Amino acid sequence: MQLTIDVKKDGSACVLTVRGEVDVYTSPLLKSHLAEAIDEGCLDIVVDLDGVGFIDSSGLGALVSGLRRVKERSGSLRLVCTKDSILKVFRITGLDKVFPIMSSVEEAAEF
Repeated sequence: MQLTIDVKKDGSACVLTVRGEVDVYTSPLLKSHLAEAIDEGCLDIVVDLDGVGFIDSSGLGALVSGLRRVKERSGSLRLVCTKDSILKVFRITGLDKVFPIMSSVEEAAEF
């Protein structure tokens, strides 16, 4: 399945809406979108994963890379995810303790 990423910017805040499967083939696209957003001044990033049907370790790596990059600039990265299958991956890997995971973009924007 193809990966699409829509980026909405509002000053230093950005929402990346991700749809599709994030795997070894598509994770470089996610990583590059995150890096580009940060390089363009986004320091308050929300990644909406509700449109993601599958994520593997390379996708998790892309998110961790984005988190590391934005924290170097004193920014933040929060996730939106309500799908049990995706949340399970974060729980199993312990990344649910690393990323704030919210149930909506609105909730993440207020955090």
